[in-house]
Amino acid sequence: MLEEKKAQARKRAFAARKQACETRAPGEAGKLSEVLAGHRGVPLSGYMAIRTEIDPLPAMEEAAAHGPVGIPVIEAAGQPLRFARWEPGMELVPGVFGAMIPAEPEFFEPELLIVPLVAFSRGGGRLGYGGGFYDRTLEMLRAKRPTLAIGFAFAAQEMDDLPLEPTDQPLDMIVTETAVISPGT
Repeated sequence: MLEEKKAQARKRAFAARKQACETRAPGEAGKLSEVLAGHRGVPLSGYMAIRTEIDPLPAMEEAAAHGPVGIPVIEAAGQPLRFARWEPGMELVPGVFGAMIPAEPEFFEPELLIVPLVAFSRGGGRLGYGGGFYDRTLEMLRAKRPTLAIGFAFAAQEMDDLPLEPTDQPLDMIVTETAVISPGT
């Protein structure tokens, strides 16, 4: 029942994201850059946008001038993500699911993660692609140290009725092309 609700929510969210992607304006990562400016030098991970995802690359490029920036690497189903150091202009190769990864990965653990998503709620809920990679990873990292999870999405990806499970890790903040949302405020 819950998986069916998640599948229906993903279908609606993918359609909203596709529409937002097709009509996006320049500067979609501006608010993300503003948020990251308050975390200069903190080891962080972004992601290489695929399909219709909002693109964090401009904000990642700015952050890379001040500290380590990584991108996720999927090593196996059912496992947490690992993060490989990324720098603008470095050689990338296709990884699992087509996302680009460094040709010669140098792994580290970020303290701040820019998290892609399919849908989000103002309360910090996140609906991902269904593999559980970010949930497992955030749970692991948060068990070691405070870890900030920033969902990055188009405003159109907001949904009020996300079907969530106890294992779904909450977002500490959501950044869209138009706003910064702090859950619980």
